[in-house]
Amino acid sequence: MSGTSLDGVDGVLADFGGRGIRTLDAAFTPFPAALRAELMALQAAGENELEREALAANALARCYADCVRQLAARAPGPVRAVAVHGQTIRHRPELGFTRQANNPALLAELAGIDVIADFRSRDVAAGGQGAPLVPAFHEARFGKRGQVRVVVNIGGIGNISVLHGDGRVSGYDTGPGNVLMDLWIARHLGKDYDADGAWAATGRVDAPLLDLLLDEPFFRQPPPKSTGRDLFHAQWLDSKLAQRPGLAPSDVQATLTRLTAVSIAQAIRMETGAQGAQAVYVCGGGAYNVVLLAELADALGGATRVESTETLGVAPNRVEALAFAWLGYQFTRRKPGNLPAVTGAAGLRVLGALYPA
Repeated sequence: MSGTSLDGVDGVLADFGGRGIRTLDAAFTPFPAALRAELMALQAAGENELEREALAANALARCYADCVRQLAARAPGPVRAVAVHGQTIRHRPELGFTRQANNPALLAELAGIDVIADFRSRDVAAGGQGAPLVPAFHEARFGKRGQVRVVVNIGGIGNISVLHGDGRVSGYDTGPGNVLMDLWIARHLGKDYDADGAWAATGRVDAPLLDLLLDEPFFRQPPPKSTGRDLFHAQWLDSKLAQRPGLAPSDVQATLTRLTAVSIAQAIRMETGAQGAQAVYVCGGGAYNVVLLAELADALGGATRVESTETLGVAPNRVEALAFAWLGYQFTRRKPGNLPAVTGAAGLRVLGALYPA
């Protein structure tokens, strides 16, 4: 899996045999700086982008192959298949498409293992958002009968899975996760992310700016819904900041952190109602931002327990890769991977396409 944060490839070695869903090993392959920069540039229209995207996809496939080699070498037996998401560069389900840069044919050639890819397009073809796709996995791995649990993935974009305790699952993208915080600290401090929320902790939340940021139609849009860098990008942020000039950069960072927490908390309250949730479990890179987790707990009113998915046996930085491994497993069984109640698709669909070794 390589997500909106564009830091690199997270891989897991997963076993779906008789002992349930197990993670046997994990690996990470960072993106070379040039590839990261090109993938970032491809988020927007540009000159010669078809050729540039194809070349970036080749480089990306080689990063995937490196990650696969690390894991396959440590596998206790033959690997059945590699499930690979690709790198989202455009996500426009309202126009009927989603585009993940990838070259799964090259990956199959390099890895010598069957590759399953292109998980989102079938859901979009069926009228769905193509996202989020992880709620079905969250229910399979983290759901518990009789308990309302919420799994929050905070990558570049935030999304929630509400596991209602009776088998029902709801969820959707909530808005920015780390994407704006990462953008802002890169602009001012030259860092990829705000480790532990340390920079945000030096600032103060600016309430008028927070109101401006929350005054975005996406937050009021009813589900199903999904989003990405197509909406929450530098120009969007700068247009809001232009209405609130002169703020200290650290105060902006604190406010962006609060935005992520508040938008997630609002979505959780809307989905769980007066009953609330027994616990909120956080995964993704945002789970390691202690200031963000404190802000989320505060935005939820302090009564809901906010913990990492580590509590449930899966490290936060492994959950999404494990989810796509599970989607690949579902494909091999010709079982559906989407939830129409979440994505808005016309029905259950088998997700993915096979590239044999």
